[in-house]
Amino acid sequence: MLKFGEVISKHKTLILIIAVILLIPSAYGYIKTRVNYDILSYLPKDIETMEGQDILVDEFGTGAFSMFVVEGMPDKDVAALKEKIEAVDHVEKVIWYDSIADLSVPKEILPEKLYNAFNNDDKDATMMAIIFDQTTSADSTMDAINEIRSICNKQCFLSGMSAIVTDTKALSEKETPIYVCIAVILSCIVLGLTMDSFMVPVFFLLSIGMAIVYNLGSNIFLGEISYITKALSAVLQLGVTMDYSIFLWHSYKDKQNTYSDNNEAMSHAIAETISSVVGSSITTVAGFVALCFMSFKLGLDLGIVMAKGVVFGVIACVTILPAMILVFDKALKKTTHKVLLPKFNGLGAFVAKHYWVFIILFVIILVPAIYGYNHTKVYYNLDSSLPDTLDSVKANNVLQEDFEMNSTHMLLISNDMEDKDVRLMLQDIEKVDGVKWCLGIDSVLGAGIPAKFIPDSLVSSLKSDDWQLVLVGSEYKVATDEVNNQCTEIKNILNKYDTDNMLVGEAPCTKDLIEITDKDFARVSSVSIGAIFIIILCVFGSISLPVVLVAVIEFAIFINMGIPCYTGTELPFIASIVIGTIQLGATVDYAILMTNKYKRGRLAGLTKFEAVSEACQGSAQSIIVSALSFFAATFGVGMYSDIDMISSLCVLMSRGALISMCAVIFVLPAMFMLFDKILMFKHRKELANY
Repeated sequence: MLKFGEVISKHKTLILIIAVILLIPSAYGYIKTRVNYDILSYLPKDIETMEGQDILVDEFGTGAFSMFVVEGMPDKDVAALKEKIEAVDHVEKVIWYDSIADLSVPKEILPEKLYNAFNNDDKDATMMAIIFDQTTSADSTMDAINEIRSICNKQCFLSGMSAIVTDTKALSEKETPIYVCIAVILSCIVLGLTMDSFMVPVFFLLSIGMAIVYNLGSNIFLGEISYITKALSAVLQLGVTMDYSIFLWHSYKDKQNTYSDNNEAMSHAIAETISSVVGSSITTVAGFVALCFMSFKLGLDLGIVMAKGVVFGVIACVTILPAMILVFDKALKKTTHKVLLPKFNGLGAFVAKHYWVFIILFVIILVPAIYGYNHTKVYYNLDSSLPDTLDSVKANNVLQEDFEMNSTHMLLISNDMEDKDVRLMLQDIEKVDGVKWCLGIDSVLGAGIPAKFIPDSLVSSLKSDDWQLVLVGSEYKVATDEVNNQCTEIKNILNKYDTDNMLVGEAPCTKDLIEITDKDFARVSSVSIGAIFIIILCVFGSISLPVVLVAVIEFAIFINMGIPCYTGTELPFIASIVIGTIQLGATVDYAILMTNKYKRGRLAGLTKFEAVSEACQGSAQSIIVSALSFFAATFGVGMYSDIDMISSLCVLMSRGALISMCAVIFVLPAMFMLFDKILMFKHRKELANY
């Protein structure tokens, strides 16, 4: 590794030139990487709801629809507006009263139930269904949503999943650059307090920033990434890889005391950093790789991108950063200042002396922490993570107020069924609690309207060679127990008449999401704990040490995830799945650092009290700096973001860093004191010689 360090030190200017040049293709890759704003699209492709979505596209040329509410507008103006909407690119069909009969024909010919489904005379409101020719999150569908909004006025409200995805995109694109700015500013403040030069934070952030651009640019090979991954990857990569830069700087300053030549000092610092950082980064990478084992493919998306990000961070730390430090050595010397962070003298001895206090606190806190961890409530309704000021959320509220509708299902009915059986089946479905209406070709014909009066365009929109499409209005909100039970009951009715029939839509997809992510939670936790346990086992060659280290970090995770239970905070479902893995992978390094010092002290002949005291004292400042850096990179984003999916994750990560910091500084040394004989059992003969 020393030869590698010598090459970097010798060719520092060339490395910086190459690093800058690589930003060009990386920026291109970043711009060209598509961003997916539809979380439900990450469900497994082999489940029925997703197969049904494919059938909608293949058989009906549609994968998305929206309910459109118009208030206080005469029918002729509504009809004119409908024509304008139908003229919008990628709008397949707009279904309203005049899709069935001419406006000159009185609406009263419609059955009362069908009329009330699409009209509210008390609020002078009418509703139409807009069917798009592409999927929910397709760029063309979102463009159509924006165009429809541009031709409408304040009397019109466009609801549905496609509208939510469109608003999520607009909000995320506006906020994401601000996330980076907040993370950079707060990180600069923390580094300014903890480093001995005002220029050091600049070079840290520049080198990490380049690594982030390389990582985001390489995502082009994935085809697309989720908006959550795009929003979080920069701040998360900044938070988890800052340690490596800090370690290199401290190592370089230490080597300068031994080697007068800066290049020689940096060569040895790079060699030392590689041996330490590579081992440390493996646990972080393992935590992110564990996310790839989720059936819900958002975990794979986030896991791959962040695992790459850590690798790019390590590479930048031992190449770009050393080159910057050497090239700008004079600027660094001119901006040197006294470190403002205290050294916490006496902390190690205090913790070791009072270890029983921390063991008792551990036992006392553990019980409510586990209870809170297991009883924290999560939500799955995606629009609940968005502010009420968005047009799509307002539209969903209007739909509920004017028509008592909160969700819409789609039925794919096999054309092998007899017409009379279809009508009987729809009658059974309309009797299910919470179902407002069913709209399909058979429901219209069943209203007494002759088949020859039904326009061919409407028939083609609702019937293909193999399937009939029926829309079902529900008064229950997505992701509630009521709508999940409703979906189960509807599915049972569909299967009773024909097992080929399918139930699709946002509510059925969300029901699948709940069932799948419940299993993912257990799987990801097991994989991450198992992988990191094995890594620590290989590093220390001890079974007892990984048990203690993982237990301490898991204790911190229980506290972090248990707090929302006692504050009455509901978390977005994805936070409950990934945060434990991220916190374990990103902060177990704190425990490894202290364990190395403790074990080294014991093998050097120190008593357990002396070894624990020195390990705690010697690693406390590094752990605090690392945790504060992680906190700085994520806390501001959590406070700022209006997207709760992003905000909650960042708040949990920032809080988790501080809780893990406290657990490692106070609880881990106490564990060393309590279990010293077990932890050092393998080395008992060596210790007996002292």
